[in-house]
Amino acid sequence: MELVGILIAIPLIVLIAVMAARQARRRREGLAALANTLGFRFAPEPRSDFGTLHRHEVFRRGSSRRAFNLLSGVVETWDADLPCTMGDYRYTVQSGKHSTTYRFSFILLRLPWTSVPDVTIRPEHIGDKIMGAVGFDDIDFESEEFSRKFMVKSPDKRFAYDVVHTRMMEYFLEVQGPSVEILQGECLLMAGIRTWTPDDFRARLSWGQRFLELWPEHLVQQLHTGPKHSP
Repeated sequence: MELVGILIAIPLIVLIAVMAARQARRRREGLAALANTLGFRFAPEPRSDFGTLHRHEVFRRGSSRRAFNLLSGVVETWDADLPCTMGDYRYTVQSGKHSTTYRFSFILLRLPWTSVPDVTIRPEHIGDKIMGAVGFDDIDFESEEFSRKFMVKSPDKRFAYDVVHTRMMEYFLEVQGPSVEILQGECLLMAGIRTWTPDDFRARLSWGQRFLELWPEHLVQQLHTGPKHSP
C-alpha cells in the first residue's frame, strides 16, 4: 500500500511543479509587459547586490537573500523624476533542521531630499495595541478611526502631522494601500509577506504617487530648500 501511495504521489508532485512553473512564467511575462508600458527596465534574474534595500529592516532578515523580477525606471511626482525600483524579494529563515522561505513584493521610490525625516505608516495590528499599552510611542491623530486603524511613528512628530493631514487620513481610509516606510530619503511600499500580480504593482505604484502628491505644498517647498541627493 505504501508503494501505491508513492506511485500516486509522484505524478501529483510533478503536476504541481509544472503548474507552478507555468504560473511563474506567465507572471514574469506580465511583469515584462508592465515594464515595457512604464518605460522601465526588467531584470528577472536573482541578484544579491541590490543597492540600498538593506537600509530597511525587512531586507536584512534571514539568509539566502535575493531580489528578482526587478523593474527599474523613473516616475514623475512633484514635477520631478523619482528613481523607482520594484519587484520581488526572498529570504530564508532557519529554525533547527527546518527552514522557511518567504517571498514578497515591494516598491522603492527615492525621494529628492536627504533632509526628509523618517516615518512609518501602516495598518495597526494586535502587537501594536500591546506595545501601546506599555507606552510604545504611536502617534495619534484627530481622526479616531484613523488612529485606531493605522500605526504611525516618526522621530519628528511635526513632520508626521504635516504629512498625515486630514485629506491624507481620508485617503488611507478610503483606498486600501500598502504600508509606507520612509527611511534615509527612500519611500518603501509593501503589503505583507506576499507577491503581487502585475496589476497589483501598477495599482500600488499609482497609490504611492498619489500619496506623495498629497503632501502639503509648504512641506514640499521646505524640503526643497534643504540638502539634495547627490546626482
